[in-house]
Amino acid sequence: MITLTKEDGPADLDGVTHLSIGVSWDPTAGSSGGVLGKLRRKTGTDLDLIAVAMQGADPVRLAGLDSLDPMGNGSLVHSGDNQTGHGDGDDETVTVEFARIPANITSIVFVAAAYKKGSSFQKARNISFKVYDATGGNPQQVADIWPSLLTQDNGCAVAKALRVGGSWKLEVINVTGKVKQGDEHALMRFAVSK
Repeated sequence: MITLTKEDGPADLDGVTHLSIGVSWDPTAGSSGGVLGKLRRKTGTDLDLIAVAMQGADPVRLAGLDSLDPMGNGSLVHSGDNQTGHGDGDDETVTVEFARIPANITSIVFVAAAYKKGSSFQKARNISFKVYDATGGNPQQVADIWPSLLTQDNGCAVAKALRVGGSWKLEVINVTGKVKQGDEHALMRFAVSK
């Protein structure tokens, strides 16, 4: 079992074969009440969890948006796009099977973003990121990461898995920033900067 906090720095993932990161949120009406508020809650907002596989400083694969298995071998798998935030538990997850990650991948950066036009962190509430040790097929939560409610940003670098020799470490980042909506290259540049 690993325990993660930003203050502790990277945690060794010795013995962790599968790791999952999930994002959850609830739709909000903002300051709107009445019919408009009900409509906004029903429509929800679309946040996206994206995992960017890096080869050194170069992003080479992206899990999320419309790519659910970018390695083609099940080593980095996205659960699919939740466009509203409705439902219990995690709305989107990415699972990593470290032994199957190709040797040229040196790190994986996990980013949550209000990527599509019209979506925003301000249209969501109770945003949280959960990290699970999914070894053995029974996920155990090891960290709960909450971004600031005060941010006007639309992206959050959640965590980063780093290959160190033959093993992996996981670092909590929890840093927000601006991402140009609908621009995949801007999203990757944001991930690279973390």
